[in-house]
Amino acid sequence: MTTGRLPDHEQRILDEVERALRRDRRLERRLRTGRLRRRPDLSRVAHYRPHVLTVGLLLAVSVTLMVTGIVTSRPAVIWAFAAVWPLALFAVFRLLCRWTEP
Repeated sequence: MTTGRLPDHEQRILDEVERALRRDRRLERRLRTGRLRRRPDLSRVAHYRPHVLTVGLLLAVSVTLMVTGIVTSRPAVIWAFAAVWPLALFAVFRLLCRWTEP
């Protein structure tokens, strides 16, 4: 096979296939997440903009886990609270920052 230019009709077909692949968001997301990164992308964390419902749900879950952990003293519940509480605080902090932006 030669390395020269494709015939016009084949080039048009190839261009059309490439356009269709560029428009496929699921494929793009799979290819993007399939790449191995050397370090985590902290820009996604810095630009996190939680919704009020998300923050409310995180706070409700963390308070429920806290009360359940106090009442039952089960290690699994305490560890679950320890995992959810920092996320809830971070989400509250980001929501407050978003509300106070000029």
